[in-house]
Amino acid sequence: MSVTYLEAIRAAQERALADDPRVFIYGQDVGVFGGAFKATKNLAAEFPGRVMDSPISEDAIVGMAIGAAVEGARPIVEMQFADFSTCGLNQIVNQAATLYYRTNIPCPIVVRLPSGGTVGGGPFHSQSMEAIYSHYPGLVVMTPATVEDAYSMLLEAVAIDDPVIFCEHKLLYYHLKADKLPDSAMPAGKARIARAGRDATLVTYSAMLHESLQAAEDLVEEGWQIEVIDLRTVKPLDTDTVLASVARTGRLLVVGEAWPWGGVSAEVIARVATEGFGLLDAAPVRLNAKDTPVPYHPDLWAAHRPTATAVAARLRQLLTQ
Repeated sequence: MSVTYLEAIRAAQERALADDPRVFIYGQDVGVFGGAFKATKNLAAEFPGRVMDSPISEDAIVGMAIGAAVEGARPIVEMQFADFSTCGLNQIVNQAATLYYRTNIPCPIVVRLPSGGTVGGGPFHSQSMEAIYSHYPGLVVMTPATVEDAYSMLLEAVAIDDPVIFCEHKLLYYHLKADKLPDSAMPAGKARIARAGRDATLVTYSAMLHESLQAAEDLVEEGWQIEVIDLRTVKPLDTDTVLASVARTGRLLVVGEAWPWGGVSAEVIARVATEGFGLLDAAPVRLNAKDTPVPYHPDLWAAHRPTATAVAARLRQLLTQ
C-alpha cells in the first residue's frame, strides 16, 4: 500500500497528537471538515478538543498559538493557503520569531503553509513564501520535497523549540507517493544529494526537485551527469553540502518555483560566489518563476513556472560555457 505526501502529513500530525498531550491543531475548518485539503481528516474525532476550528483571522490564529506556546503547549497551525499567512505576518515575524530573543521563553509553534502553484490556482492561492520567512532571524523554514521528509520533518518541527514555517507543496499532495513511511530520517537543516553527478550541481527544493531530477535524467542521453541537491530546509541553509558539490563539478544552477527577486536561489548563489568563487568554472545561474503574478490559465501557468524542459535547456547553456 502506498502513502501519499498528504497522507504523510496527516500521519505525522496524528502521531504528534498521540505522543505528546501538549500538541494541538488550530486553523480554519481543520475540525469536522478535516481541513481545506483534508490534512486533518478524522483527527478531530480521534483527539476530541485538540483539533479546533479557528475564526477566519490568520492574525488571531497565530497570536493564540504563540500565547499557548508561552504556556507550554506545542501548537500546529494550518493556513488554508500560504498566501493568506501574510495576514498573520506581524504575529509570525515580530512576535514568534523574536520571542526567545526578547524573553528567553521558547515559542514551539509550527505554521503549516500549503505552498506553490497548481493548475488554476491563480495569484491568490499559489505563492511560495519561503524566502520571505527565511529573511527573519528566529524562524526555521522547512521545504520537504518527498513523502518521507513530509512525515519526518513535520515531526521534527513539532519537537523543536523554535517556531517553524512548514512549506508543504500542494502539487505534491496527491501526485507524490512512497511505499511506506520512514523509520529513520536525515535531520532537518541538512541537504541531501538526491542524484550524484560530475558535470554540474543543480540545487533545488520542494516540488522543483522532481522537475530537476527529470531534467537530469533527460541529459544522461547527451552524456551529462548532473548532481542534484535537495536543500530540504532553506533556513538554516546547508551551504557546506552545496560548496562540496560545486567543488566536484565546477558549475552551479539553482532552481526555485518562487519569484527570482531576493529569493532562495539568489541566496545560494551569493553564498557560493562569496565562499567558493574559486571553485566555479562558469558563472552561476538561477532559474525561477517569471517575475509576474501567478496566472490562472493552465497554459500560462505552465509557462510561468520552471519545468523539466526549461531546466534542461538552462543546464545545456551552463554546460557549454
